Amino acid sequence: MAGGKGERFWPVSREATPKQLITLLGDRSFLQQAVDRVRALVPIENILIITNAVQAAAVRAQLPDLPASNIVGEPIGRDTCAAVALGAALVGARDEHGVLAVLPADHVIPDTAKFQQVLSDAFGVAAEQSVIVTIGIHPTSPETGYGYIQSGEPLSSLVAERVQATRFFKALRFVEKPNLETAQRYLAEGNYRWNAGMFVWSYQTIRHALTEHQPEIAAAAERWRLAAQQGQEVLVRVLENEYPSVKKISIDFAVMEKARNVVVADGAFDWDDLGAWPALSRHLALDADGNALVGSVVQVGATGNIVYDARKKNRTPITLVGLKDSIVVVTDDTMLVAARGEAQRIKELVKLLAGNPAFRYLV
Repeated sequence: MAGGKGERFWPVSREATPKQLITLLGDRSFLQQAVDRVRALVPIENILIITNAVQAAAVRAQLPDLPASNIVGEPIGRDTCAAVALGAALVGARDEHGVLAVLPADHVIPDTAKFQQVLSDAFGVAAEQSVIVTIGIHPTSPETGYGYIQSGEPLSSLVAERVQATRFFKALRFVEKPNLETAQRYLAEGNYRWNAGMFVWSYQTIRHALTEHQPEIAAAAERWRLAAQQGQEVLVRVLENEYPSVKKISIDFAVMEKARNVVVADGAFDWDDLGAWPALSRHLALDADGNALVGSVVQVGATGNIVYDARKKNRTPITLVGLKDSIVVVTDDTMLVAARGEAQRIKELVKLLAGNPAFRYLV
Protein backbone atom coordinates (compact mmCIF):
# COMPACT_ATOMS: atom_id res chain seq x y z
CA MET A 1 0.00 0.00 0.00
CA ALA A 2 1.66 3.18 -1.22
CA GLY A 3 -0.85 6.00 -1.13
CA GLY A 4 -0.94 9.07 1.10
CA LYS A 5 -1.14 12.84 0.83
CA GLY A 6 2.41 13.80 1.72
CA GLU A 7 1.43 15.93 4.71
CA ARG A 8 3.41 14.61 7.67
CA PHE A 9 6.87 15.18 6.19
CA TRP A 10 6.06 18.40 4.38
CA PRO A 11 7.84 20.25 2.82
CA VAL A 12 10.06 17.36 1.66
CA SER A 13 6.97 15.23 0.98
CA ARG A 14 4.26 16.62 -1.27
CA GLU A 15 0.97 15.39 -2.72
CA ALA A 16 2.74 13.94 -5.77
CA THR A 17 5.64 12.58 -3.70
CA PRO A 18 4.38 11.42 -0.28
CA LYS A 19 6.55 9.87 2.41
CA GLN A 20 7.06 6.50 0.76
CA LEU A 21 8.53 8.14 -2.36
CA ILE A 22 11.08 10.37 -0.65
CA THR A 23 14.55 9.56 0.64
CA LEU A 24 15.11 10.50 4.27
CA LEU A 25 17.24 7.61 5.52
CA GLY A 26 19.82 6.01 3.26
CA ASP A 27 19.90 6.35 -0.51
CA ARG A 28 16.65 4.51 -1.31
CA SER A 29 13.08 5.71 -0.84
CA PHE A 30 10.90 3.97 1.73
CA LEU A 31 8.94 2.32 -1.09
CA GLN A 32 12.12 1.02 -2.70
CA GLN A 33 13.29 -0.30 0.67
CA ALA A 34 9.92 -2.01 1.21
CA VAL A 35 10.21 -3.78 -2.15
CA ASP A 36 13.84 -4.70 -1.43
CA ARG A 37 12.76 -6.38 1.83
CA VAL A 38 10.33 -8.78 0.17
CA ARG A 39 12.21 -9.66 -3.01
CA ALA A 40 13.93 -12.58 -1.30
CA LEU A 41 10.50 -14.12 -0.61
CA VAL A 42 8.31 -12.97 -3.50
CA PRO A 43 9.14 -12.91 -7.23
CA ILE A 44 9.19 -9.38 -8.64
CA GLU A 45 6.25 -10.21 -10.92
CA ASN A 46 4.14 -10.98 -7.82
CA ILE A 47 4.76 -7.66 -6.05
CA LEU A 48 1.74 -5.40 -6.49
CA ILE A 49 1.61 -1.70 -5.59
CA ILE A 50 -1.67 0.05 -4.75
CA THR A 51 -1.03 3.78 -4.95
CA ASN A 52 -2.82 7.01 -5.79
CA ALA A 53 -3.41 7.72 -9.46
CA VAL A 54 -1.57 11.03 -9.04
CA GLN A 55 1.49 9.16 -7.75
CA ALA A 56 1.45 6.18 -10.12
CA ALA A 57 3.96 7.63 -12.59
CA ALA A 58 6.44 8.40 -9.80
CA VAL A 59 6.02 4.88 -8.42
CA ARG A 60 6.73 3.38 -11.84
CA ALA A 61 9.83 5.55 -12.16
CA GLN A 62 11.15 4.30 -8.83
CA LEU A 63 10.37 0.64 -9.55
CA PRO A 64 11.29 0.09 -13.21
CA ASP A 65 11.70 -3.69 -12.69
CA LEU A 66 8.02 -4.15 -11.81
CA PRO A 67 5.61 -4.91 -14.65
CA ALA A 68 3.58 -1.77 -15.38
CA SER A 69 0.32 -3.63 -14.70
CA ASN A 70 1.49 -4.40 -11.14
CA ILE A 71 1.15 -0.72 -10.20
CA VAL A 72 -2.47 0.32 -9.84
CA GLY A 73 -3.54 3.86 -8.95
CA GLU A 74 -6.69 4.48 -6.94
CA PRO A 75 -8.78 7.22 -8.60
CA ILE A 76 -9.45 8.60 -5.11
CA GLY A 77 -8.36 7.56 -1.64
CA ARG A 78 -11.04 5.52 0.16
CA ASP A 79 -8.99 4.38 3.19
CA THR A 80 -7.32 1.02 3.69
CA CYS A 81 -10.25 -1.39 3.35
CA ALA A 82 -10.79 -0.38 -0.27
CA ALA A 83 -7.05 -0.66 -0.97
CA VAL A 84 -6.95 -4.12 0.64
CA ALA A 85 -9.99 -5.23 -1.36
CA LEU A 86 -8.41 -3.98 -4.58
CA GLY A 87 -5.14 -5.76 -3.84
CA ALA A 88 -7.01 -8.97 -3.06
CA ALA A 89 -8.95 -8.63 -6.31
CA LEU A 90 -5.71 -8.36 -8.27
CA VAL A 91 -4.35 -11.49 -6.60
CA GLY A 92 -7.64 -13.35 -7.10
CA ALA A 93 -7.60 -12.46 -10.79
CA ARG A 94 -4.30 -14.34 -11.08
CA ASP A 95 -4.83 -17.17 -8.61
CA GLU A 96 -7.97 -17.77 -6.55
CA HIS A 97 -5.91 -19.95 -4.21
CA GLY A 98 -3.13 -17.42 -3.76
CA VAL A 99 -1.79 -16.13 -0.44
CA LEU A 100 -0.96 -12.46 -0.06
CA ALA A 101 0.68 -10.12 2.40
CA VAL A 102 -0.55 -6.54 2.83
CA LEU A 103 2.38 -4.29 3.72
CA PRO A 104 2.56 -0.50 4.08
CA ALA A 105 5.24 1.03 1.87
CA ASP A 106 6.58 3.59 4.33
CA HIS A 107 7.87 1.64 7.32
CA VAL A 108 11.41 1.51 8.65
CA ILE A 109 12.55 -2.08 9.39
CA PRO A 110 16.32 -2.23 9.91
CA ASP A 111 16.51 -5.98 10.59
CA THR A 112 15.56 -7.39 7.22
CA ALA A 113 16.43 -11.00 8.07
CA LYS A 114 14.13 -11.17 11.12
CA PHE A 115 11.32 -9.48 9.20
CA GLN A 116 11.66 -11.94 6.34
CA GLN A 117 11.55 -14.87 8.76
CA VAL A 118 8.32 -13.65 10.35
CA LEU A 119 6.76 -12.93 6.96
CA SER A 120 7.77 -16.33 5.60
CA ASP A 121 6.29 -18.10 8.62
CA ALA A 122 3.10 -16.04 8.34
CA PHE A 123 2.78 -17.06 4.69
CA GLY A 124 3.09 -20.69 5.75
CA VAL A 125 0.35 -20.44 8.37
CA ALA A 126 -2.01 -18.45 6.13
CA ALA A 127 -1.57 -21.00 3.33
CA GLU A 128 -2.51 -23.91 5.59
CA GLN A 129 -5.24 -22.38 7.78
CA SER A 130 -8.26 -20.16 7.15
CA VAL A 131 -6.92 -17.47 9.44
CA ILE A 132 -6.09 -13.80 9.23
CA VAL A 133 -2.50 -13.27 10.33
CA THR A 134 -1.53 -9.85 11.64
CA ILE A 135 2.07 -9.04 12.51
CA GLY A 136 2.18 -7.47 15.95
CA ILE A 137 5.31 -5.55 16.95
CA HIS A 138 6.89 -5.87 20.39
CA PRO A 139 6.33 -2.49 22.06
CA THR A 140 9.50 -0.91 23.42
CA SER A 141 7.87 2.15 24.94
CA PRO A 142 4.36 3.31 25.91
CA GLU A 143 3.54 4.87 22.55
CA THR A 144 0.23 6.74 22.29
CA GLY A 145 0.41 7.14 18.51
CA TYR A 146 -0.10 3.45 17.67
CA GLY A 147 -3.04 1.10 17.91
CA TYR A 148 -2.50 -2.11 19.88
CA ILE A 149 -3.46 -5.78 19.63
CA GLN A 150 -4.07 -7.83 22.75
CA SER A 151 -2.82 -11.38 22.28
CA GLY A 152 -4.02 -14.50 24.06
CA GLU A 153 -2.73 -18.04 24.35
CA PRO A 154 -0.03 -19.39 22.01
CA LEU A 155 -1.32 -21.27 19.00
CA SER A 156 1.34 -23.86 18.40
CA SER A 157 -1.25 -26.18 16.82
CA LEU A 158 -1.54 -23.76 13.89
CA VAL A 159 2.13 -23.81 13.09
CA ALA A 160 3.50 -26.34 10.65
CA GLU A 161 6.55 -28.31 11.71
CA ARG A 162 8.72 -26.40 9.29
CA VAL A 163 7.82 -23.10 10.99
CA GLN A 164 10.25 -22.79 13.85
CA ALA A 165 11.18 -19.17 14.41
CA THR A 166 7.91 -17.25 14.89
CA ARG A 167 5.42 -17.55 17.71
CA PHE A 168 1.71 -17.17 16.96
CA PHE A 169 -1.05 -16.16 19.38
CA LYS A 170 -4.80 -15.84 19.33
CA ALA A 171 -5.81 -12.20 18.85
CA LEU A 172 -8.19 -11.17 21.63
CA ARG A 173 -8.95 -7.63 20.52
CA PHE A 174 -7.74 -4.58 18.65
CA VAL A 175 -7.63 -1.32 20.59
CA GLU A 176 -7.29 2.22 19.29
CA LYS A 177 -4.53 4.65 20.20
CA PRO A 178 -4.47 4.82 24.01
CA ASN A 179 -3.64 7.62 26.41
CA LEU A 180 -0.26 7.49 28.16
CA GLU A 181 -1.51 5.76 31.31
CA THR A 182 -3.21 3.02 29.29
CA ALA A 183 -0.17 2.59 27.03
CA GLN A 184 2.02 2.18 30.12
CA ARG A 185 -0.32 -0.53 31.38
CA TYR A 186 -0.23 -2.33 28.03
CA LEU A 187 3.56 -2.29 28.13
CA ALA A 188 3.63 -3.64 31.69
CA GLU A 189 1.14 -6.44 31.00
CA GLY A 190 3.33 -7.77 28.22
CA ASN A 191 0.62 -9.33 26.00
CA TYR A 192 -0.04 -6.28 23.83
CA ARG A 193 1.60 -5.65 20.48
CA TRP A 194 1.72 -2.56 18.32
CA ASN A 195 -0.64 -2.80 15.35
CA ALA A 196 1.68 -2.22 12.39
CA GLY A 197 -1.00 -2.70 9.73
CA MET A 198 0.75 -5.74 8.22
CA PHE A 199 -1.51 -8.67 7.34
CA VAL A 200 -1.17 -12.07 5.66
CA TRP A 201 -4.09 -14.18 4.43
CA SER A 202 -5.21 -16.32 1.55
CA TYR A 203 -7.37 -14.76 -1.13
CA GLN A 204 -10.25 -17.00 -0.09
CA THR A 205 -9.91 -16.00 3.58
CA ILE A 206 -10.02 -12.26 2.94
CA ARG A 207 -12.80 -12.71 0.39
CA HIS A 208 -14.92 -14.54 2.97
CA ALA A 209 -14.10 -11.92 5.64
CA LEU A 210 -15.15 -9.06 3.38
CA THR A 211 -18.30 -10.92 2.35
CA GLU A 212 -19.25 -11.41 6.00
CA HIS A 213 -18.39 -7.98 7.37
CA GLN A 214 -18.41 -5.63 4.35
CA PRO A 215 -20.61 -7.23 1.69
CA GLU A 216 -20.81 -4.14 -0.53
CA ILE A 217 -17.02 -3.84 -0.68
CA ALA A 218 -16.77 -7.59 -1.28
CA ALA A 219 -19.17 -7.31 -4.22
CA ALA A 220 -17.14 -4.44 -5.65
CA ALA A 221 -13.92 -6.44 -5.23
CA GLU A 222 -15.40 -9.30 -7.21
CA ARG A 223 -16.23 -6.91 -10.06
CA TRP A 224 -12.66 -5.58 -9.91
CA ARG A 225 -11.30 -9.14 -10.03
CA LEU A 226 -13.27 -9.90 -13.17
CA ALA A 227 -12.23 -6.56 -14.70
CA ALA A 228 -8.55 -7.25 -13.94
CA GLN A 229 -8.81 -10.53 -15.82
CA GLN A 230 -9.87 -8.56 -18.89
CA GLY A 231 -6.82 -6.30 -18.79
CA GLN A 232 -5.50 -3.06 -17.35
CA GLU A 233 -7.64 -0.75 -19.47
CA VAL A 234 -10.86 -2.44 -18.38
CA LEU A 235 -9.78 -2.37 -14.74
CA VAL A 236 -8.91 1.34 -14.87
CA ARG A 237 -12.27 2.17 -16.45
CA VAL A 238 -14.22 0.17 -13.84
CA LEU A 239 -12.27 1.72 -10.96
CA GLU A 240 -12.88 5.22 -12.26
CA ASN A 241 -16.60 4.51 -12.36
CA GLU A 242 -16.94 2.71 -9.04
CA TYR A 243 -14.18 3.72 -6.68
CA PRO A 244 -15.48 7.16 -5.61
CA SER A 245 -18.65 5.56 -4.22
CA VAL A 246 -16.89 2.81 -2.25
CA LYS A 247 -17.36 3.00 1.50
CA LYS A 248 -14.49 4.88 3.16
CA ILE A 249 -13.36 2.78 6.11
CA SER A 250 -10.12 1.36 7.48
CA ILE A 251 -9.44 -2.37 7.31
CA ASP A 252 -9.20 -2.39 11.11
CA PHE A 253 -12.73 -1.06 11.61
CA ALA A 254 -14.10 -2.94 8.61
CA VAL A 255 -12.74 -6.41 9.30
CA MET A 256 -10.01 -6.84 11.90
CA GLU A 257 -12.04 -5.71 14.91
CA LYS A 258 -14.95 -7.96 13.86
CA ALA A 259 -13.24 -11.13 12.65
CA ARG A 260 -12.96 -14.14 14.98
CA ASN A 261 -10.17 -15.95 13.14
CA VAL A 262 -7.33 -13.46 13.69
CA VAL A 263 -3.94 -14.65 14.93
CA VAL A 264 -0.94 -12.54 15.87
CA ALA A 265 2.50 -13.31 14.49
CA ASP A 266 5.09 -12.18 17.00
CA GLY A 267 7.01 -9.41 15.24
CA ALA A 268 10.21 -9.47 17.25
CA PHE A 269 12.13 -7.08 15.02
CA ASP A 270 12.90 -3.36 15.12
CA TRP A 271 10.14 -1.37 13.45
CA ASP A 272 9.10 2.26 13.07
CA ASP A 273 6.37 3.79 10.97
CA LEU A 274 8.19 7.15 11.11
CA GLY A 275 4.98 9.05 11.66
CA ALA A 276 6.33 12.62 11.74
CA TRP A 277 9.54 14.65 11.73
CA PRO A 278 10.39 14.03 15.42
CA ALA A 279 10.69 10.27 14.73
CA LEU A 280 13.67 10.97 12.48
CA SER A 281 15.86 11.54 15.55
CA ARG A 282 15.48 7.85 16.43
CA HIS A 283 17.43 6.92 13.30
CA LEU A 284 20.05 9.67 13.04
CA ALA A 285 23.19 10.29 15.06
CA LEU A 286 22.74 13.14 17.55
CA ASP A 287 25.36 15.76 18.29
CA ALA A 288 26.49 16.58 21.81
CA ASP A 289 23.48 18.88 22.27
CA GLY A 290 20.90 16.32 21.15
CA ASN A 291 20.38 17.78 17.69
CA ALA A 292 19.71 15.57 14.65
CA LEU A 293 21.34 17.44 11.80
CA VAL A 294 21.24 16.63 8.07
CA GLY A 295 23.14 19.07 5.90
CA SER A 296 25.48 21.91 6.71
CA VAL A 297 24.40 23.34 10.07
CA VAL A 298 26.21 25.77 12.35
CA GLN A 299 24.69 26.21 15.78
CA VAL A 300 25.34 28.01 19.04
CA GLY A 301 23.45 26.89 22.13
CA ALA A 302 20.81 25.00 20.14
CA THR A 303 19.46 21.81 21.74
CA GLY A 304 17.02 19.03 20.89
CA ASN A 305 16.35 20.14 17.32
CA ILE A 306 15.81 18.30 14.05
CA VAL A 307 17.35 20.16 11.11
CA TYR A 308 17.01 18.76 7.59
CA ASP A 309 18.45 20.44 4.51
CA ALA A 310 16.74 19.03 1.39
CA ARG A 311 18.00 21.67 -1.02
CA LYS A 312 19.58 20.51 -4.24
CA LYS A 313 21.23 23.87 -4.95
CA ASN A 314 22.50 26.93 -3.08
CA ARG A 315 23.22 24.89 0.03
CA THR A 316 24.48 27.69 2.23
CA PRO A 317 24.74 26.74 5.93
CA ILE A 318 21.67 26.70 8.13
CA THR A 319 22.55 28.68 11.24
CA LEU A 320 20.89 28.39 14.65
CA VAL A 321 21.33 30.37 17.87
CA GLY A 322 19.65 29.23 21.08
CA LEU A 323 16.88 27.34 19.30
CA LYS A 324 15.41 24.50 21.36
CA ASP A 325 13.18 21.52 20.60
CA SER A 326 12.30 22.64 17.10
CA ILE A 327 12.06 21.31 13.55
CA VAL A 328 13.76 23.19 10.74
CA VAL A 329 13.39 21.89 7.17
CA VAL A 330 14.67 23.77 4.14
CA THR A 331 13.87 22.91 0.51
CA ASP A 332 14.60 24.76 -2.72
CA ASP A 333 11.23 26.52 -2.62
CA THR A 334 10.26 26.93 1.02
CA MET A 335 11.16 26.45 4.68
CA LEU A 336 9.42 24.96 7.71
CA VAL A 337 10.09 26.02 11.30
CA ALA A 338 7.95 24.22 13.88
CA ALA A 339 7.93 23.42 17.56
CA ARG A 340 8.88 19.77 17.92
CA GLY A 341 5.84 19.07 20.09
CA GLU A 342 3.51 20.54 17.46
CA ALA A 343 4.64 18.34 14.56
CA GLN A 344 1.19 16.79 14.09
CA ARG A 345 -0.17 20.26 13.24
CA ILE A 346 1.91 20.38 10.06
CA LYS A 347 -1.16 18.80 8.43
CA GLU A 348 -3.12 21.94 9.34
CA LEU A 349 -0.46 24.07 7.70
CA VAL A 350 -0.57 22.01 4.51
CA LYS A 351 -4.36 22.36 4.32
CA LEU A 352 -3.99 26.12 4.78
CA LEU A 353 -1.49 26.30 1.92
CA ALA A 354 -3.69 24.11 -0.28
CA GLY A 355 -6.59 26.50 0.22
CA ASN A 356 -4.58 29.52 -0.91
CA PRO A 357 -4.12 29.73 -4.71
CA ALA A 358 -0.88 31.66 -4.25
CA PHE A 359 0.69 28.78 -2.30
CA ARG A 360 -1.03 25.74 -3.82
CA TYR A 361 2.16 24.90 -5.74
CA LEU A 362 3.88 24.14 -2.42
CA VAL A 363 1.49 21.26 -1.73
